Amino acid sequence: MGKGRLEAFTDGVIAIIITIMVLELKVPHGEDLAAITPLWPKFLSYVVSFIIVGIYWNNHHHMSHSVHRVTGAILWANLHLLFWLSLLPFTSGWIGENHFAAIPVAVYGFVLFMSAVAYFLLVRAIIAAHGEDSEFAKRLGSDWKGKVPLPAYSLAILLAFVNPWISMSIYAAIGALWFIPDKRFEK
Repeated sequence: MGKGRLEAFTDGVIAIIITIMVLELKVPHGEDLAAITPLWPKFLSYVVSFIIVGIYWNNHHHMSHSVHRVTGAILWANLHLLFWLSLLPFTSGWIGENHFAAIPVAVYGFVLFMSAVAYFLLVRAIIAAHGEDSEFAKRLGSDWKGKVPLPAYSLAILLAFVNPWISMSIYAAIGALWFIPDKRFEK
C-alpha cells in the first residue's frame, strides 16, 4: 500500500487539532492591552502545544520520505499517535483555564508521554515493515532524540505536583530539543 493516504490523513487530523486549539482562545472583551492580560495562561499553553504538534507534524513529514510502503501495523500505529495528539487541545485548554495547576499539568504531561510512546511504536512498526537494514532504520540510527522524551516526561509528570512550572519547562525543553529539524531524515 502506498503512503499517500496516510500522509494526507495525518496532515488533515493535525490541521484540525491546531484549529481546535486556536478556537479555544476567546477574543477579549475590551479594547486596551489590559483586556488580554487574563488570556496569557491560555495563550502560553496554546503556544507550547502548537509547537509540539508542529514538531510531530514536521518529523512525521520528514520520516515519511524514507517510508516506501505502508502496512496495517503502520496505519494502526499512526492512528494511535493521532489519538494522543488529538487530546492536546483538551489538555492544553485545561492547563490554560486553570492557570497551570498541578493536575492539569500532570495530565498534559501524560498525553505528551503517550504521544512519545505512540511515535516510538510508529517508528518500530516502520522498521518492522521495512527491515532492520532498510534506509529508514539506517537513518534512524541509535535514535537518541527518541529516547530522551520518555524519562523526561515521566519526571515532569511527577514534578507537576511539586512545581507545575518546572514540568512546563521540561515540556518546553523537550520541544526545543526536537525543534531543530531531524537531519537524519531531511536528507
